[in-house]
Amino acid sequence: MVNKYFDGEILKPEIKEEIDDELIGLALETPKKVEEKMEELRVAASLDEIFKLLRRSNKYIDETEPWILGKDESKKDRLATVLYNLLESIRFSAVMLQPFMPETAEKILEQLNTTKNSWESLQAFDGINVGDKVGKAEILFSRIDKNKKLKEIEGDIVEDKKEKIEEKIEEAEEVSIDDFAKLDFRVAKILSCEDHPNADKLYVLKIKIGDEERQIVSGIKKWYKPQDLIDKKVVVIYNLKPVKLRGVKSQGMVLAAEKGKKLSLVSTLEDIPDGAKIS
Repeated sequence: MVNKYFDGEILKPEIKEEIDDELIGLALETPKKVEEKMEELRVAASLDEIFKLLRRSNKYIDETEPWILGKDESKKDRLATVLYNLLESIRFSAVMLQPFMPETAEKILEQLNTTKNSWESLQAFDGINVGDKVGKAEILFSRIDKNKKLKEIEGDIVEDKKEKIEEKIEEAEEVSIDDFAKLDFRVAKILSCEDHPNADKLYVLKIKIGDEERQIVSGIKKWYKPQDLIDKKVVVIYNLKPVKLRGVKSQGMVLAAEKGKKLSLVSTLEDIPDGAKIS
């Protein structure tokens, strides 16, 4: 719509209305909600918070009716505000999707023509630069299969039955060998474990993967003490895009299996050298 009504140029949001506040407020609240869910390894619930923002953005379109505003020259300033709010909400969603759907998130940010992709940029609702031009719009996917995407991301992590996306997941979706091949699983050795400086439920793990050392933020504090983790071998997702969780960089994900109140880190039956690839 920005291309259609303003030749792709992002204009300054000047005519604000009360209806804008709900969308903006939800956008600003969502990053914290996603972080809180991820602290407890509730990946599905984290994704659902992001999808809530996207659904609210769709509702905002129906409420503001930009196609009608575009027909009235006297309401072009209001149209510019509506489109800015939508673009910024989409940017928020794309930034938060980066750890889960990195390729899709990158394409969205490219279409928005923005380089503001850090978690810190979500502290204010002003990341889209006025005067810039949006990129060419392309169809990213015909429909998001959320169950399949959760299967790809979570592996063997079982979401608490009380948490739902839109409805209870009754059957695991099948994934192709190509989907599975995108994920790089490696054996890692935990070198150190420290409390997260900004989150009570998180650890900051230093791990060794072959000749490489990395840092991973993990929400396993409820189940493990630091001394129980040192020198343990675990399985990690090696090629997960780095992301900051509560201000600390995390370079991967430690896999765990959860059922009810029990959680166990995923490891190997035999003592395999760290860095070994799992297939």
